[in-house]
Amino acid sequence: MLEIFILSIFAGAVGGLIAGLFGIGGGLILVPILVLLFKAHEFSPDYIMQMAVATSLATIVLTSFSAILAHHRLGSVLWSKVYRLAPGIIIGSVVGAAIADMISADSLRILFAIFLLCVGLQMAFQIKPKAGAMQQSRALDAAVAVVIGAFSSLLGIGGGTMTVPYLVHGQYSVRNAVGIASACGLPIAIGGTLSYMLLGYGKSGLPAGSWGYVYLPAFAGIVLLSMYTAPLGAKLANKLPERTMKRYFSLLIFVMAAKLLSE
Repeated sequence: MLEIFILSIFAGAVGGLIAGLFGIGGGLILVPILVLLFKAHEFSPDYIMQMAVATSLATIVLTSFSAILAHHRLGSVLWSKVYRLAPGIIIGSVVGAAIADMISADSLRILFAIFLLCVGLQMAFQIKPKAGAMQQSRALDAAVAVVIGAFSSLLGIGGGTMTVPYLVHGQYSVRNAVGIASACGLPIAIGGTLSYMLLGYGKSGLPAGSWGYVYLPAFAGIVLLSMYTAPLGAKLANKLPERTMKRYFSLLIFVMAAKLLSE
């Protein structure tokens, strides 16, 4: 337990730094790292993926506050849009956690690896969301929000990789889209975390220190530094060559995806 806590401190520092540097959710990095940590400590293979996803979501509950505050101060969060998306996102996050609880850990691992490959290709080829003129009605917002919440909760991510393209295609600026997506990460994390805690409650085979599927020592270690390294990564992003860094990082993503697929 102590060893995982210490290693999770480093994982959180790296995850926060990369999240700030590339503007992606920390779950993209944290979930694969947690999978490796939990496997090395011989956690039940039936629950490793669910625990990694749930613990990643739990960290987002805390780390998203600093991101939301920063974007709010910059005036980039359009709260009226957040309020329209939030109910569907919460419903979707509950659905996503329920799906993760029903499918096998192997199926969830493969699904996450495929998602990593998609993100890696996007970064390698510098694919950016295209501006569009889609009219986003309340009904469309509700439907899309449920899908975004479900996939985000299922994969343990903040949802920005899906929310930003949807908003940009609906005539929102990238600045506003990122701000709205950051605010939407909080209901995803809260809904998903509570669902994973309840769904995992009382299941045999979970290690000591677990609240449902959330593993508290890893959660505590990750949040200890990630909230401080994320702003540092954001500052470094203005000093380093973005295109080159993203291509190098895409190689790391491909390696992580290959590792998950080979498990």
